[in-house]
Amino acid sequence: MVQKYQSPVRVYKHPFELVMAAYERRFPTCHLIPMFVASDVMEEETSEDGANQRIERRCALDVDAPRLLKRIAGVDYVYFIQKNTMNRKERTLHIESHNETFSNRVIIHETCCYSVHPENEEWTCFEQTASLDIKSFFGFESTVEKIAMKQYASSINKGKEIIEYYLKELQDEGITHVPRWTSSSCSLPPPRPTRQPHLFCFCVADKLDADYIKRYLGDLTPLQESCLIRLRKWLQETHKGKIPKDEHILRFLRARDFNIDKAREFLCQSLTWRKQHQVDYLLEKWSSPQVLQDYYTGGWHHHDRDGRPLYILRLGQMDTKGLVRALGEESLLRHVLSINEEGLRRCEENTKVFGRPISCWTCLVDLEGLNMRHLWRPGVKALLRIIEVVEANYPETLGRLLILRAPRVFPVLWTLVSPFIDENTRKKFLIYAGNDYQGPGGLVDYIDKEIIPDFLGGECMCEVPEGGLVPKSMYRTAEEVETEDIRLWTETIYQSASIFKGAPHELLIEIIDASSVITWDFDVCKGDVVFNIYHSKRAPQPPRKDASGAHGITSPVVNNVQLIDKSWTLGQDYSMVESPLTCKEGESVQGSHITRWPGFYILQWKFHNMAACSATNLPRVDDVLATLQVSSHKCKVMYYTEVLGSEDFRTLPSLGNSVNPTFSLQSAPVLSLTTPSSSSFLHSVFFL
Repeated sequence: MVQKYQSPVRVYKHPFELVMAAYERRFPTCHLIPMFVASDVMEEETSEDGANQRIERRCALDVDAPRLLKRIAGVDYVYFIQKNTMNRKERTLHIESHNETFSNRVIIHETCCYSVHPENEEWTCFEQTASLDIKSFFGFESTVEKIAMKQYASSINKGKEIIEYYLKELQDEGITHVPRWTSSSCSLPPPRPTRQPHLFCFCVADKLDADYIKRYLGDLTPLQESCLIRLRKWLQETHKGKIPKDEHILRFLRARDFNIDKAREFLCQSLTWRKQHQVDYLLEKWSSPQVLQDYYTGGWHHHDRDGRPLYILRLGQMDTKGLVRALGEESLLRHVLSINEEGLRRCEENTKVFGRPISCWTCLVDLEGLNMRHLWRPGVKALLRIIEVVEANYPETLGRLLILRAPRVFPVLWTLVSPFIDENTRKKFLIYAGNDYQGPGGLVDYIDKEIIPDFLGGECMCEVPEGGLVPKSMYRTAEEVETEDIRLWTETIYQSASIFKGAPHELLIEIIDASSVITWDFDVCKGDVVFNIYHSKRAPQPPRKDASGAHGITSPVVNNVQLIDKSWTLGQDYSMVESPLTCKEGESVQGSHITRWPGFYILQWKFHNMAACSATNLPRVDDVLATLQVSSHKCKVMYYTEVLGSEDFRTLPSLGNSVNPTFSLQSAPVLSLTTPSSSSFLHSVFFL
């Protein structure tokens, strides 16, 4: 497997020329890098005007590896070829390096670039990318990979430190300025006025600054930074427009231990869910029913000692049965989602207020009054439903859970949830029985005394409702609750469809007026698909729905419609009006087509078949592996279409220029309960 690394943009607050003077002091060897034992200049050339210079070096590294491995490999040093290309006029240095030793077994490639800061020409930026591909190494492939990644991460950490060391050395020698390159035939243009750069991404390509990462996201290892940058870059390429905030992407990476492939799949499912159910607008559009405002015993209350938003839930005082009977599952789910959305907003706000990264919140749960009524079966069912959604879309948002005044019935609840909690997450939970929370090691260790709620013996008034029993007059019938649940769950402008090998999904649009505009917005939730648009003068036969048949589809929720009759001939009965567009799993696509004729237009999503190798007519290995990952040759899309009159059309892109649209923070709803991450599980338990 190829290991890749992508650095954030690291900024030196010194001019490019001074940084280059510091950089040159690293050669021929550097005492700050013990394994860098020697370097020899193999080739050097400079342009006549001195603006361009190219240097090729052969560098020897004493890799810190087990002696046995070195003896098996038969080498003492590992040699690399480094090629530096300096452009003093443009003020850039490009560095490329690759391994010479074992190049037929191991492929290491690294590129680096020093350049002028785009917003302050007195500062210098540094970026770095690298890849490692171990093809074979005497049966020690895994060991060599671990050694290489460990040493590379260590050298990355020391990189900026080394340049800063030599900059200070220059300063101690009285060298604080190095003149820019000039030529007798060209005068230097006047310097641009400098201004302080934004802490947010400053580059045209919207790259991340290392200082921004530390200020807003926290201390990450180099490899964690790389995972964040690579996943963010992938989102920029496939979901052009609005992408999730960096702290949101980081939560999903942490939830999957920075496995970028697993995190990408996890995040894309959540993004689709957010988009389908318009969760980004929940705080603006959702208004909690009055019964929730009166009887839901939870609310936000200042912050803890670490600056995390504090949510208080008086679970023992909550009538969970009454709330479920009066509202149904969906209203409760929406309310819990609004709590999580507000929590994300407060974390972002507190990050700015306290000047340090705050990405999660603290939940204080008062269990006084908890009894067997809270384990009512429909209430538990609603809880599991909420757990599914919260666990899938709000990972790594619970920082600490304080459980106070746990009664005798609490072990029953703990027995239900503890199997879902791993050892690391249990460290987030602190459980106090009786009044133990009032003593040493209690609440005051985590919450300032001034904001401890009055009902816990503090002096701060808490606006969390006291709860009580929901009047039975507010209960709804089962039919009313079901109708409301269906209304809330299906309240979306998007439709879902399944695509199978040999069974595309097709959508019919009738156009009366030529020059109308067909617009679309769809997300590829699973598998790869090909998107086509066809035109026919005659109406297709009534749609055929592949409800079971060859593909074994038995669920009534499956949407798969075919309109084009197999007897039709392309070019005679119908024609293709746009070139086919191949869309990969996870991509989001927007586009439009201006119609030239009235008639019937068919939008088609079909299974993407593997392309064969031109020489052998055999499928490529990568395509075979990708196909094996799509179970039963099934793909899924979520789509929305609209027809506009030409006068209403405002420069929407055509299919040929389809763009990937706005992906806010969005996942097809989770319908099967898997073992949830324990922080999200308990988080959901105590929100309900």
